[in-house]
Amino acid sequence: MKGGRPGRILAFTLLLLGGVVMVTPLLFMLATSLKTGDEVYALTFLPRAPTLENYVDILTRSPFGRWFAVSFTVSTVSTLSVLFFDSLVGYTLAKFRFRGRGVVFVLILSTLMIPTEMLVIPWYVMAKSMGWLDTLWGIMFPGLMSGFGVFLMRQFFLGVPDALLDAARIDGLGEFRIFWEVALPLVAPALSALAIFAFLGNWTAFLWPLIVTTSPGLYTVPVGLASLSGEFQTDWEMIMTGASIATIPTLLVFIVLQRNIIRGIMLTGLKG
Repeated sequence: MKGGRPGRILAFTLLLLGGVVMVTPLLFMLATSLKTGDEVYALTFLPRAPTLENYVDILTRSPFGRWFAVSFTVSTVSTLSVLFFDSLVGYTLAKFRFRGRGVVFVLILSTLMIPTEMLVIPWYVMAKSMGWLDTLWGIMFPGLMSGFGVFLMRQFFLGVPDALLDAARIDGLGEFRIFWEVALPLVAPALSALAIFAFLGNWTAFLWPLIVTTSPGLYTVPVGLASLSGEFQTDWEMIMTGASIATIPTLLVFIVLQRNIIRGIMLTGLKG
């Protein structure tokens, strides 16, 4: 115990320093959102006279509320789609034996090696041919499934005992009910981890929503905040205010799912 105490103190010190480094930008963002336009460029971290005027302005004098609603809708629908379809495909690849199963899994994994920038043109051509440009569906469809989610769910479903599934079949349950009522609750940590990854990925997406939308009313929060930056002037206090509000959903998701997220990440390497 005595020999391990200095190492433990060093570890906690490094973790504390790392936490301070990570939290400082968030505190700076929040502090800037409480400053006036002239005070933003002053060499001070904390506002001399904190004000909520920026929050009132961004909610009443800009379409931020519309941007927030679009981002929330896209992120929520995409996350629910990823949870359902990725878990369904992962369960199929883990628990059913059929010819070509390994090839299908390798093909799905290979999509993880393709940079998003290379997929933008095929996505755009597809969206244009289907009439999805400048629509909510056009923003959402690339994120409705993910190769990473299929991989993650397959690895967890491999750890589900086949005996439980066979017992459910003997009791007369259909295959979908076995998946929904027996297998899925057993991989709740993986679902929680996948939910936070999917929600954050869609909430912070910038490149694709910027390309596929032209109407300001369909901007997501990242695209809308970027539009506040002009060629000759940038309203940093408004951008920081919008970014502060935009962190609320991600914080809520993390608070609700944090235990399962941590457990899911820790168990990822133990499955399969």
